[in-house]
Amino acid sequence: MAEDGSTGAGIKSLDSALAVLMRLAGRNEAVTLSDLARDCDMPPSKVHRYLASFMAAGLVKQEGRSGRYDLGPGALQLGLAALARHDFVNFAADGLPDLAARMGMTVLLSVWGNEGATVVRWEKGITPTVTSMGLGTTLPLLNSATGRAFLAWAPEGAISAAREAELRRASRNPGLLHDVPATKSGLVALVARIRARGVATIEGKYIPGLVAASAPVLDWQDEAQAVITVVGTELSQIAEGSANERHLIQYCAEKSVRQPG
Repeated sequence: MAEDGSTGAGIKSLDSALAVLMRLAGRNEAVTLSDLARDCDMPPSKVHRYLASFMAAGLVKQEGRSGRYDLGPGALQLGLAALARHDFVNFAADGLPDLAARMGMTVLLSVWGNEGATVVRWEKGITPTVTSMGLGTTLPLLNSATGRAFLAWAPEGAISAAREAELRRASRNPGLLHDVPATKSGLVALVARIRARGVATIEGKYIPGLVAASAPVLDWQDEAQAVITVVGTELSQIAEGSANERHLIQYCAEKSVRQPG
């Protein structure tokens, strides 16, 4: 090992310091030195030295009377710069082939466009799903899994017009919604169920022979920038608590700035 503590992969002391900073960021609130040292499994004196350096750089601040430590303005500046460069669609799309292979299902990536939930990436599973959907397909908000994920996690201003229009249409045609009342209170309850589970699902009543589950890729405001949907033919493929559901939620969490929930 070199005199500066470097190894083939990096600098050991810097790795330790950054681990302290990441622990602080993960607490979501100001924290005492002793609690942070306990989280990091380090002596408080060592953690204090790292914090002093971070404070000098503006990455950490210390609150006046309480003496607790929190992220500083420099950390905010770094975060905003990273977010400005973040490409949610391409980042989320990178692992779609592996996800489709792992789950054996067709995988779609959709964004909210001028016409609604629009498919912009498509990855066929081991057993291709026979469907008329493809790139550029616009999916309904209330009776597609993709649309329902946007219903639960998209910004209110983006979806409100589509939601009201589809709700009016469903109230005139009760057969359009099989599993939820075509009322505002019905949609509120639906959103609560989706957010509690972490995924939106649709069974074969909407598209005969197909089932689908969707989860959001979230930004720093806990809003959907994209939705990942898996499509199959068996209800067991999207069963609550199934391995496929866990894979989908984990994948979207890894591609999100914030964790779905």
